[in-house]
Amino acid sequence: MGKTEETLKNTIEKAKKGNQIAFSTLLDTFWNDVYGFQLIRTKNENDAEDITIQTFSRAFDKIDSYDASYEFKTWLITISKNLHVDLIRKRRRNVLESTESGNHDAIKKVLDDTPSAEDQLITEQNLATLLQHIKELKPHYQKVINLRYFNELSYADIALQLNEPVNNVKVKLLRAKKLLAEVIKSKA
Repeated sequence: MGKTEETLKNTIEKAKKGNQIAFSTLLDTFWNDVYGFQLIRTKNENDAEDITIQTFSRAFDKIDSYDASYEFKTWLITISKNLHVDLIRKRRRNVLESTESGNHDAIKKVLDDTPSAEDQLITEQNLATLLQHIKELKPHYQKVINLRYFNELSYADIALQLNEPVNNVKVKLLRAKKLLAEVIKSKA
């Protein structure tokens, strides 16, 4: 087993124990693979991004069911493909019901008290400059950052306000922080 495979295996094991940094590492490592896969399938950036967020949310919820005899990337792509099929079915049926009922019992806390590098960058920035950087993000990322850091809402409150599962909010916020950190670094 190569060093990269061993590192990935260790990261997955840490994620199974609820380590937020491990989740973040997996998200960073595989985001482009899943997003690129969905972009080709959907030919729509918003759908691709939404399905990718849902993929990581579902994967992080079900990380204990991951079978190490399969590649992690393959497992994520399979989840992603199934979510896309579900989306197509929903659109075909034109169902206008809420999909959020019943998800509250499945919510798992995977928080780590240690601020991430992105959290530290966000905290250290001048507020006016930070607001300019936030405005460069897509509107749904702006909203989740504003709700979390400026309105100081909990994940559960943000989930209620956005009518999304808590884990989707966590993944979206994680992605928003990464993108914001990239914007800040590019301007530094």
